[in-house]
Amino acid sequence: MLDQNKAPLLETLKILSANNHAPFYAPGHKRGQGISATLKNLLGASVFLADLPELPELDNLFQPNGVIKEAEDLAAEAFGADQTWFLINGSTAGIIASILAVCQPGEKIILPRNIHQSVISGLILSGAVPVYIQPPYNPDWDIVLGITPASVEATLQKYPEAKAVFLVYPTYQGVCADIRAIAQITHQYNIPLIVDEAHAPHFTFHPDLPMSALEAGADLAVQSIHKVLGAMTQASMLHIQGDRIAPQRISQALQMLQSTSPSYLLLASLDAARQQMFLEGEALLTKTLQLADQARNSISQIPGLSVFPSDDPTRLTVKVSDLGISGYEADEIFNEQLGVVAELPSLQNLTFIISIGNTDDDINKLIQAFQVLAEQAKNRNIATPAKNSQQILDITNLVNQMTIPAMTPREAFFSQSVTVPIKESVGKISADLICPYPPGIPCLIPGEKITQSAIDYLQAVLELGGTITGCRDDFSSIAIVCNFS
Repeated sequence: MLDQNKAPLLETLKILSANNHAPFYAPGHKRGQGISATLKNLLGASVFLADLPELPELDNLFQPNGVIKEAEDLAAEAFGADQTWFLINGSTAGIIASILAVCQPGEKIILPRNIHQSVISGLILSGAVPVYIQPPYNPDWDIVLGITPASVEATLQKYPEAKAVFLVYPTYQGVCADIRAIAQITHQYNIPLIVDEAHAPHFTFHPDLPMSALEAGADLAVQSIHKVLGAMTQASMLHIQGDRIAPQRISQALQMLQSTSPSYLLLASLDAARQQMFLEGEALLTKTLQLADQARNSISQIPGLSVFPSDDPTRLTVKVSDLGISGYEADEIFNEQLGVVAELPSLQNLTFIISIGNTDDDINKLIQAFQVLAEQAKNRNIATPAKNSQQILDITNLVNQMTIPAMTPREAFFSQSVTVPIKESVGKISADLICPYPPGIPCLIPGEKITQSAIDYLQAVLELGGTITGCRDDFSSIAIVCNFS
């Protein structure tokens, strides 16, 4: 066993940041000497002393054989992987790299329709053919659930030539599919299971949380360490086990996708987060679970509010639509009036991430905010629930249960396109990637036929105060593929 007390990358960065020398290397601020006073006043001077390039002592991200290699080995052991790569371009880089590693142009990959938009980027870059599985949908909550083992089995029977199965585990709202069963089914076809585990790097470190993807038998897992653990934004990890995916293919793909000037602040934060979780993770998460239980129990007792029964108890989703407002309206009230900021507003709900960084004061403020929100709704004498998104869109009709799009995302992306008014786009092939964000789950994907229900859904999101990305203007027009038949 390795010495998990160590944080080799962090320790080396600390030594070098205290080294007084004349810097004739990038970055141009020269250890903070060239940083504007306003930025230095905000962040302090010490952070810039540690903003160093790939000095010999700091190793090379693309060919690590020093402190980065040591830190990645420690992370692999801590998270239960055969090998781990540090990611400084977020989980997006890891997801794209995983697809590039297993699929050549024209080869099929099976994935749920509620994928993150980074997966579409991977499909465009790889030329892979997506076979979408529509996950179950809970209309009462307006929440997409995890795909089922039966749907994976049926899809593999129809497309046994697929090169991989891709799984989102857990979903944004903390829904966990039966990942062990899906891994077993996938491996019967001798292909890998790739898991977007962006929201679950904490699963490894507490027995009362769901099992991790690697523990369940996944071949590759990409985790956003920054989302729920103590790393800086963009800092993520890619873990691999077994021999179904060649590690060298992952390394080659990441070399194309990651910056040749990696931030050692991000890399060191990964090293520190691993050390913290291995040494203190169970105790920290025990406190986190207690806070989450307190929030869940208190909020569920407030009239007009309901709490979603998430598989991940640290993910709190509260339905506010029965108060007569949308999640977007509630989010605005929380943010502007009550000093509480949610992770994700949606049509009916607000979703909150409760992590090792939250405090008792945070939870008390959250509970009080919901009490105020409910009282405001009561005082307005609102008796009719907010418009249910099920009335706007049955999300299960976005695509069929098992489908290949009219064109691959790559074909659509590189095809000639033309922008047309929204009302003229229905039935045409989308050249745009458009989705409410967060969570970044696409509603329109390049290569898919545009449906009226998808247009209605996106317009409803905007009308109720949400945000969508990928639009070329204010969503009055959309790009379609030219001359498709």
